[in-house]
Amino acid sequence: MRADDVDATPRVMHLGLVEYEPTWRAMQKFTDDRGPSTPDEIWLVEHPPVFTLGLNASREHVLSPGDIPVVQIDRGGQVTYHGPGQLVVYPLIDLRRHALGVRQLVVALENAVIAYARELGVTASGSRQAPGVYVGAAKLASIGLRIRRGASYHGLALNVSLDLRPFERINVCGYRGLAVTQLADLCGVSEVRAAALGLTPHLLRELGFLPRDGAAAHSAINTDLQAVSSL
Repeated sequence: MRADDVDATPRVMHLGLVEYEPTWRAMQKFTDDRGPSTPDEIWLVEHPPVFTLGLNASREHVLSPGDIPVVQIDRGGQVTYHGPGQLVVYPLIDLRRHALGVRQLVVALENAVIAYARELGVTASGSRQAPGVYVGAAKLASIGLRIRRGASYHGLALNVSLDLRPFERINVCGYRGLAVTQLADLCGVSEVRAAALGLTPHLLRELGFLPRDGAAAHSAINTDLQAVSSL
């Protein structure tokens, strides 16, 4: 997956709590503006409460949104919920440069969460029928992507420590009655920042940016909000 002519290590950016729609538009702009030599980036964020519907999603899966906004976006998949206490990971990766297929990217994101959960003493697994990461029958992390111009955006949402009640207002990922869970209830991890720091090495390793022994260092974390707030 590595490219000799480009710095293959992505910038890992902790952007904090940011509004959903400006972040989505920033991802689109980054993807449209990037060229063959643009380094990849991974954005780690939280969002205020919002339901997002995939490009071809059915609104019948939004049961009772109440005062939580519903935004139709351009990723795959059905409906999901984002809110404070959930770690959202946006891998902005040039798939063509790394000869990476969409399914490979999905599996890499799933495997990163599974490996991080294992490190915390939690047994998790992926699913070919319904992409994401599960603990038993409950969903711990959701995945939804968009590929444009050979590059990815949107990504992964990992439940850390949030109010899970809004999930009751939707058919999670289009499945009636699908339960959800979170790290705080499974292993006591309750800080999104701690989860971000813990998950990042696994992300980089599964995406091929770190060797399996984790010996290589990754680029410095950047907390600059300009990539979102200026757009």
